[in-house]
Amino acid sequence: MNQAATSPARDIRQLLRIMARLRDPERGCPWDLKQTFASIAPYTVEEAYEVADAIDRNDLDDLKDELGDLLLQVVFHAQMAAEQGAFDFGDVVGSICDKMVRRHPHVFADGQAEDAQAVAANWDAIKRSERQAAGNDDGSALAGIAPGLPEWLKAGKLQSRAARTGFDWPGPEPVLAKLQEELEEVRQEFARGPVQDNHARLEDEIGDLLFVCANLARHAKVDPGAALRHANHKFERRFRAMESAARQDGVAFEQLSLPDQEAYWARVKRREQDAS
Repeated sequence: MNQAATSPARDIRQLLRIMARLRDPERGCPWDLKQTFASIAPYTVEEAYEVADAIDRNDLDDLKDELGDLLLQVVFHAQMAAEQGAFDFGDVVGSICDKMVRRHPHVFADGQAEDAQAVAANWDAIKRSERQAAGNDDGSALAGIAPGLPEWLKAGKLQSRAARTGFDWPGPEPVLAKLQEELEEVRQEFARGPVQDNHARLEDEIGDLLFVCANLARHAKVDPGAALRHANHKFERRFRAMESAARQDGVAFEQLSLPDQEAYWARVKRREQDAS
């Protein structure tokens, strides 16, 4: 047997023991002992995003570390639940194993699924039957979408679910037209007067605009979260390059006029284009 495969560092039980020690009331870590499901939840979300970022950068070494951080979150929640007598890590593993077998009858039973689209349809049908068995009689096509999802992700799921009923634009062109319509409505709200006097209506119209942007991304088969992540990376890269270029010229970027700052932006952008 491969010695590495039996090394304590590669055994999930070692991580479970570490987490239990951190939560030990007498010998544990004060910070870990203070935590609750609610206080840890933001870290869980953050670690999931860091996993996505490592994937986006194709950094497999970093992905290994980030997956470990995400696994720690699962272990942390399971430890707190075990302390309350609710469930433990083994129950979490058993639950997901049961679910994966149950929702893949085409693999583990005599179900049929010819392609990925059929698999997705079967998955949704099984989820509906599970909700009904649990006493949830919400028959809407939108049923089962988690309320705690990031809003850009929830927008895409709402639109995809609605599209399965036939309620969808036939292609990107009408979505682009709708985008122009919503943008014009935002312009009109800005024209009404000071922002502080019209905040609620601006929030409503900008929300509509963002919802249509999510719809456009769906029609383009683009993940809006990944697209915005790329845009954020690009902006940060260019902004830092502007600051660096200004320092090399002996000036403080924040003391430049906006036209001069925009000139640096154009220079950095042109340099990137020339290098590509």
